[in-house]
Amino acid sequence: MQQQARPSRPAGTPAAGPPGALRGWLDAVAVVLAGLAVMAAVAALGLWAAGADTLPGGGFPSVLAATLALAVGGSVGLDGGAGFFASVDAGITAMPLSVGLAGALTVAEVFLRQLRYRAVAGGRELLGRAARTAVVWLAALALICAAARHTVTVPLGDGLAEQLGGVLGLTPEVGFHAEPASTLGLGLLWLLVVLAATFAVSRRAPLPRSLVPFQQAVRPAAFAMLLVLLGCVLLGVVAAIGTAAVNGDARQVAAVVLLALPNLVWLAFGVGLGGEWHGHLVGAIGLPVPKSLAAVLRAGEGEDGTVSLGTLAEQDGRAWWLLPLAAVLMLAAGVLAAHRSPREVRPWQHAVRLAAAAAVTMLLVGVWTRVSADYGLSVLGVGLGEGGLGDLLSSVLGPALEPAGPAAALTGGTLTLDPHLWTLVPLAAAWGLLAGALGALAATRLPRRGETD
Repeated sequence: MQQQARPSRPAGTPAAGPPGALRGWLDAVAVVLAGLAVMAAVAALGLWAAGADTLPGGGFPSVLAATLALAVGGSVGLDGGAGFFASVDAGITAMPLSVGLAGALTVAEVFLRQLRYRAVAGGRELLGRAARTAVVWLAALALICAAARHTVTVPLGDGLAEQLGGVLGLTPEVGFHAEPASTLGLGLLWLLVVLAATFAVSRRAPLPRSLVPFQQAVRPAAFAMLLVLLGCVLLGVVAAIGTAAVNGDARQVAAVVLLALPNLVWLAFGVGLGGEWHGHLVGAIGLPVPKSLAAVLRAGEGEDGTVSLGTLAEQDGRAWWLLPLAAVLMLAAGVLAAHRSPREVRPWQHAVRLAAAAAVTMLLVGVWTRVSADYGLSVLGVGLGEGGLGDLLSSVLGPALEPAGPAAALTGGTLTLDPHLWTLVPLAAAWGLLAGALGALAATRLPRRGETD
């Protein structure tokens, strides 16, 4: 029997709309799940090294969720008390950049892998992919906010607090929760910055035809500055291994590396360029603050201290090495950017492009290294004893590199750290101008690609 021919599909009609749309959503889910899985793994290891697995009430999953919220720019609030007699006044805004960096690199890699083997992509397609990824990302952040909530009963300790608690029947409770507004809003901004940086840096990222002519002006310098930041992290890992080998505190060092290493090394790089941060430190709240940095922040006695190359060198003379190290890294960035650029690009163009890339990089570093953390829990004005809020916050936030007594750790504390962007960004641009010009001259003696990216 002769088989009946199927009716032909009119030209220009989509072959199968729903499967294509479904694939787009599955790709978005893959990007988000991969990024969050890597972030969760890094955060879990770091929190375990910091001792968060001993948090009472089975709060480790909630602490992990809170850490993920902080890693994408969100904030964590603390609340609780015992009616009129006890109250909590606390809040934390500090990005654990080790977690965020791992997630950003994973999101970028998976997003680009879905576009492999393509030199050009339509702007509409790219915007659609980014929009679907953002929707799935927001849904995941909403679940994280719901999970980042935990409450524990706080022991009153010894002395007057315990006597008052027994007489009045106080059972103070303290808990933490991720702030939904900042976590969703800033978390979405974090994702958009990661995707924008991915297309600005990677030569594997396909662009719309209208943007292809601009890639040579952006990608070599942007890629060079990315390698500078990753190089700082690599140097920090080497220094951390040496510290663990000498001091024998491997678990504590591992916690810092897995939670906040970029916070420290990127700040050090900015200080080496001549930048400044301002802030103060009162008490000890479990944040990984090096001794020299803590000494500078405490020096103001209630007023903001200035973190600069000079003030750090007063505490530790080795801080002067940050200047030549930053100079070498910037010069290497200048050479690399020139080496990856076409031959016809002039030295002044290299200088201007690297200056712009360095300024944007240090603007982001300044924003990412901001810290605002404060807490205080009191019962009729009397601080809590051992095993109270200080232990809870130490589990949430990580280990302190600066030693402090139990009273300082448990009665409350404040840490603020803000960049002076009006100094940091122009200085980074000036370094970029100089390094870009010198790098272009040095690259003339190196074997060059005729075309890059």
